[in-house]
Amino acid sequence: MSPHTHPGVTPDALDVDVSADVEALYEDGITARKGAFTPEWADRLREDIEAAFDEARGRPGGAVGRGPHRYYVEIHPEQLRGFVDLADHPWVRSVCTAVLGPDYRIVEVGFDVPLEGAVNQPWHRDFPMPEETRAERRLTSLAFNVTAVDTEEDMGPFEIAPGTQWDDSPEFGHGMFPPRSHYPRYEERAVRKYPRRGDISARSALTIHRGTRNHSAKSRPVLVLGVDGPEATNGERHDTAVTRAYWDSLPERVRRHLDCEVVDVLRPVTQKHTIEGLVMGDA
Repeated sequence: MSPHTHPGVTPDALDVDVSADVEALYEDGITARKGAFTPEWADRLREDIEAAFDEARGRPGGAVGRGPHRYYVEIHPEQLRGFVDLADHPWVRSVCTAVLGPDYRIVEVGFDVPLEGAVNQPWHRDFPMPEETRAERRLTSLAFNVTAVDTEEDMGPFEIAPGTQWDDSPEFGHGMFPPRSHYPRYEERAVRKYPRRGDISARSALTIHRGTRNHSAKSRPVLVLGVDGPEATNGERHDTAVTRAYWDSLPERVRRHLDCEVVDVLRPVTQKHTIEGLVMGDA
């Protein structure tokens, strides 16, 4: 087992050996499982994302800007035909258990869509560093990303600066935005990611990253699955819900980790998780 594995988690609690992934998350802040799903599965994911995106853009508060021509939309699990496949994937379950412990909670389902004309985002993390991470160098949440397209160089690939999940400075705006004087450090470390349909990545959302300029006429939709450990509070920014019929249809193993309201009728999500510093792009 990795020395960073959550205390009390034994190897037999995991479906697959993810010790190398846990090491990568602590060392680099990101890891991935290539070919976790078929390209056809990812194509269905894209259909569901596009339907949800059209619906969200047709109402106030449905889609939130993350920079020019770049949107984030939070959705409900049952809007995705492949939700259970993802939440119950052996690699996803094992990474969550190993890093966050057996009581991890799925608190967010959403997607990012950089469209034609999206510009470089400022370097950022998705929320301020929690005290457990600062004091104990421990990760308390994870973000899983699943691309709905094969990523090409001109489509504004995701860029990440490995090892920066521990960066901590009073100069960070809102605890999330490093000042421009720090940019050379991130540019020197920057790695662009080119996931293909069927790949899954897992990262600490504290690792400094950005979306880059989309030079193509294509969109690059990416699903986000947000997972908290017991002490994390990211769920407070999200409004995930399921209908009773859907809840009853879920495997017990998924229900145990899905932290959401069970309702009679789903209401479309009004986005709460705005990140003000991203609205302008890297001005």
